[in-house]
Amino acid sequence: MKTVIDLNDEPLDLAAKELGTRTKKNTAHAALDFGGDRLRLIGHLLDAPCALGVGPDIADREVVRQARR
Repeated sequence: MKTVIDLNDEPLDLAAKELGTRTKKNTAHAALDFGGDRLRLIGHLLDAPCALGVGPDIADREVVRQARR
C-alpha cells in the first residue's frame, strides 16, 4: 500500500546512517522494523522475567526478603 507522508530530512539522514540504508523508502522500512522488533523484545522481557536474568522465585516475597539482607 502506498502512503504519502512528509519526512524531516535531518532525522531521516541520521536514521539512514545508523541503519545503513541508502533510500528514503528503505530507511523508513528499516526504522519501522527496528521499532516493531524493539517493542516485541520489550514485551517478551516483561512477560518472561527469567529472560532478564532473574529466576521464577523473584515473585516469592520470602526469597526476595532474604536476598535483601
